[in-house]
Amino acid sequence: MSEERLMSKKKPAYPVNDRLDAYLDNYNRKIEIPIFYEDLLRFSGSVVVYDSNDEDTLWIRVYYPEFERKEIDNSLKNVYSILHSDGSNSIHQYLNVDAVDYCTFGNSKPFRIRIRNILNDNFTYFYIKKTDASRIYGLELEHMLSPYNLNFLVYKDTLIEEHIAGIPGDVFIKDMLPNCTESEKAQLAKEFVKFNERCMIRLLGDMRSYNYVIVPVHDFDHVVYRIRAIDFDQQCFEGKLKVYRPQFFKENYQMVELVRNKLLRDSVDQYKLEERSIVAKRILSSGNRIKKLRSIAKSDTISTDENTKMLRDSIFELTLDPNFKKCKTMGEVLDLALNFVRRNYQDVSMKQIIEQRIKI
Repeated sequence: MSEERLMSKKKPAYPVNDRLDAYLDNYNRKIEIPIFYEDLLRFSGSVVVYDSNDEDTLWIRVYYPEFERKEIDNSLKNVYSILHSDGSNSIHQYLNVDAVDYCTFGNSKPFRIRIRNILNDNFTYFYIKKTDASRIYGLELEHMLSPYNLNFLVYKDTLIEEHIAGIPGDVFIKDMLPNCTESEKAQLAKEFVKFNERCMIRLLGDMRSYNYVIVPVHDFDHVVYRIRAIDFDQQCFEGKLKVYRPQFFKENYQMVELVRNKLLRDSVDQYKLEERSIVAKRILSSGNRIKKLRSIAKSDTISTDENTKMLRDSIFELTLDPNFKKCKTMGEVLDLALNFVRRNYQDVSMKQIIEQRIKI
């Protein structure tokens, strides 16, 4: 199936409703910031950003009029301080705004800000995007249901996201995967199975290779690879179930081949079960926070009626749970999907406890 048929051509940005706004405020995600997304659109010129191989990165480096540049730089330093420090301007003297890049590719059209510490030349990035409710749900679910915490801020129509470090999946597959050892390839295959399962469970779509990163972690005498999503635009929007399974994108073909060549069917099933169990435990441990988020999502509009009907019917065919047929919003589909995973985990756990008691 071609990507054009698999996914919608354009996903709209959905506004943050009052309940979600109150949720963000309650969990310290909402804070007043000194600059808005629209402010950065007032650039006066740009140049194309090329990588080390002189290939177009699809980012442009933007420039601002001299009389605005100082104010913009100070505002961006302040955003960095709010995101990573105590929000004061005491560290501004040690910071330099090296670059402001703009990406016209994709839905979010983000600005990427590079901040450098002038004392030691260490640098980091953060991103400024237009606020989108479905993306916020994606960020929050990633924070609660993945192994990783996320730092982001929302104020009115502007979203600030911290940079997620790692090797872009497409770059890793092209340049580094061929040089991996056989044991590393087997470990990557395992990670891709678990990543694929996690995306499907929490309905995170469009995980093509450039929308996730590979993170190498050195452990004793070997390297362990982790896979992290970095783009959350397609949380609970598309109607086709395949969009939520990274294995069906052609950019991930080599990762799928790794799974086929390195893992037995029983191992794949084992890793899927492990990931479902881990996600279920995270759902339970997230307590009231995830309950509140799911409740808000159930009454929110983050997709079309057509997509909602298509997805609920597909998941019903997969799970045979008749409750999916009653869903009227994408948030209700998400809520039931998470509840299905949690309930199955608890049912299996209770069964094991009963069996163990019988043996005793």
